[in-house]
Amino acid sequence: MFQPDPQSTTTATDPGGFEPVEQIDGAWDSGILLITDHASNALPQHYGTLGLAPEELERHIGYDIGSARLTRALAARLEAPAIMSTFSRLLIDPNRGDDDPTLVMRLSDGAIIPGNAHHDADERAHRIATYYQPYHDAINAGISRSVDAGKVPMILSVHSFTPVWRGVARPWHAGILWDNDPRLAVPLIDGLRSDDDIMVGDNEPYRGYLKNDTLYFHGTIRGIAHALIEVRQDLIDHEAGIEAWADRIAPIMAMINRDPQTHAFHEFGSRTDLDPGTEDSRK
Repeated sequence: MFQPDPQSTTTATDPGGFEPVEQIDGAWDSGILLITDHASNALPQHYGTLGLAPEELERHIGYDIGSARLTRALAARLEAPAIMSTFSRLLIDPNRGDDDPTLVMRLSDGAIIPGNAHHDADERAHRIATYYQPYHDAINAGISRSVDAGKVPMILSVHSFTPVWRGVARPWHAGILWDNDPRLAVPLIDGLRSDDDIMVGDNEPYRGYLKNDTLYFHGTIRGIAHALIEVRQDLIDHEAGIEAWADRIAPIMAMINRDPQTHAFHEFGSRTDLDPGTEDSRK
């Protein structure tokens, strides 16, 4: 049975008309819904640059470099709809639970965020209602629209990660993050690993099970097949790389999509029930 999104649906409108969600149309009965939590480094006009030098927003702290273009390329190949945030993760991070103390970051990879340093409970609530919640409501609506069209969608969340973290080079070309539901994640890992030229992480470079993140709400507790793909940023910060990775991922997704088990509601539970203190995809 289809379950409603457990999150609040109280929303507000940005005073300058900033739209917090971009939707890419596709076939709602395609069986696939793409989402991108950190697609953009844009900020509503009245927030300026949050007090940062503009070049700081071009770094990974502002958004997941290449993730939006990769999502667009996958949506086109799979004829699938996509839902992307349009605001920087530094404004508010949609891949955190709304009770997470780092929902609005004061410090990110060595950068102090002046515009976030003294935000209070009212400002936090405003950002949740105006930017964070509309994004999650759009995902919920997309799932409902797919179900109404006759097919429970698999959810693939598209992210990217830095080649180096804290001075250590990362060897993976991509990683698949997941919790207990293997229906999308395992065959996606297997499919990518069939290419001997790339190294694919299984819950690397982060662990994919974190209570209250995007896929926990929209996938895990709702029994919808889901996975998060991380692609290394130096591989998708240019057009040729985007095309190559879209060509690599799309046929595997199409193959998995033919399995009827990926379009059934099935609750697998969560590893967070036993191991809540783990890292996820949010660096």
